[in-house]
Amino acid sequence: MATVETPRARARRFANETRLGLVRRARKMDRILAETYPDAHCELDFTDPFELLIATVLSAQTTDVRVNQTTPALFAKYPTPEDLAAANPEDVEQMLKPLGFFRAKTKSVMGLSVALRDTFGGVVPRTLDEMVTLPGVGRKTANVVLGNAFDVPGITVDTHFGRLVRRFGWTTETDPVKVEYQIGELIPRKDWTIMSHRLIWHGRRMCHARRPACGVCPLARLCPSYGEGPIEAEEARKLVKTGPPN
Repeated sequence: MATVETPRARARRFANETRLGLVRRARKMDRILAETYPDAHCELDFTDPFELLIATVLSAQTTDVRVNQTTPALFAKYPTPEDLAAANPEDVEQMLKPLGFFRAKTKSVMGLSVALRDTFGGVVPRTLDEMVTLPGVGRKTANVVLGNAFDVPGITVDTHFGRLVRRFGWTTETDPVKVEYQIGELIPRKDWTIMSHRLIWHGRRMCHARRPACGVCPLARLCPSYGEGPIEAEEARKLVKTGPPN
């Protein structure tokens, strides 16, 4: 358990942090997360770039678990962009109902499938600039696909990632693009994708939005927000989720 530190002492310790100190602290925190989550990976199930692209778009405002329960039937019926582009929208809507916002999501996945068919020959593009031209695809989705389907390093600024990097004092920005660029200056490019997974795993399992499990957090000593959640180990341990959040 980390040593208890008063808010004043903690604020003083981080207030005068230099740029070099921030870089070193961020990289040390990433190394600790690597030890804590050695199996961190994308929690969306996929077998090819098209499936990952669709699954990532569908994951908005729902959980990866629910997406993984829904996509097998979708991909079995519509395995290619050409198939999904030519589908009956009402049939797709019925399949996507469990995810919520099913009409908007149907429009997005069918629209991007049409674009893949008509503009990219049915092949998911390998560059961010091309990918963000697809309907419903922003930088976050593009970076997920690039990093996990094509091994092109990318930073995934989702809700968990943004919350954690601000709590960690890595940035004060709230705009996802600015966050992406600032964190990219702290962490080596080759580590961007796996670092994103580690932070997302930590956010889902321990560093929760309302009650982070500070008392058992391996990053406590390096985190300026230590104490936002319970610092007693027994109470904090009850907040830790050990499996994929539902």
